[in-house]
Amino acid sequence: MPPQQPEYYREPANQKHNPWIIPMAIVLSGALVGAGIYMSKRFTPVDTGTEASKNVIGDININPIGPSDHILGNPNAPVKIVEYTDTECPYCKTFHQTMQIIMNGYGKEGKVAWVIRHFPIEQLHKRAQKEAVATECANELGGQSKFWEYIDEVFARTNSNDSLDPAELPKIAKDIGLDEKDFAKCLTTTKYDNLILTQSQDAVRAGATGTPHSILIAPNGSKVAIKGSQPYDVMKAIIDAALEQTPINTAQN
Repeated sequence: MPPQQPEYYREPANQKHNPWIIPMAIVLSGALVGAGIYMSKRFTPVDTGTEASKNVIGDININPIGPSDHILGNPNAPVKIVEYTDTECPYCKTFHQTMQIIMNGYGKEGKVAWVIRHFPIEQLHKRAQKEAVATECANELGGQSKFWEYIDEVFARTNSNDSLDPAELPKIAKDIGLDEKDFAKCLTTTKYDNLILTQSQDAVRAGATGTPHSILIAPNGSKVAIKGSQPYDVMKAIIDAALEQTPINTAQN
């Protein structure tokens, strides 16, 4: 929950409450202390005093959610979180677990939809590109549900930083009920390279300087950049603030 104001604080009666103020203060401080430090190690130079806060709220340009996207939850949910991820990034692994908790609550209630887009950073994780292809192969052979099962397993099995043996990729496919031979054949193609490149370019255009990088789309269409692996309490505060932007259509919950 957002922190309570001290007893001496009183909001002026004629001032309209901005529900973004408290959660954005939380995410800004978290980004400066956590994500900003990590990004400074990955992309040089980085001024954490400005980079972590740039485009936190405002005109953020990303490709619209479309047929090529992988959506978990109600596609018509009032809040949508578009995450750009790298499956060998340790912070993405942590954030993936956080988002699973979010979806177990807000997702089941129909309030949040989770979209995953690829942003493998080859300079750091040479195996992430092939893992991104593997998730698309899982989708090709088994549909959206297998995409999510597959990427869940990748994050569960890897210890990050290129620790997942590529030989495990077809085994994961077999374990979730996909044809191992068809999957192995799919892995050898380059047909998903352009999709992954396009999504990576989309991440950069949205202001990403590392992973995970997420864009929350509120019910009124406003966008909020969430940089780094923010913890559950921070995500909850941001989502709750977003849900205040416009009334929720209970028919879609």
